[in-house]
Amino acid sequence: MCPHEPSCPSADAADREAARTIAAHPEQGWSLLCNGVVLFEDTGELLPNGSAIAPHRPTDLAVNAA
Repeated sequence: MCPHEPSCPSADAADREAARTIAAHPEQGWSLLCNGVVLFEDTGELLPNGSAIAPHRPTDLAVNAA
């Protein structure tokens, strides 16, 4: 499915955000990755199966830890 070497991580993989961007729309705040994931600028994600991943900015972890 992925034409890149090495292949991009699948949409189910933990590192799915490492897939290559195939369509970028920064003016709208989203990018389409090679594995079918739509990545939003707030770090939220829409997976190819229709499920959503809530935004997960690294700075949120520092605030919650304090």
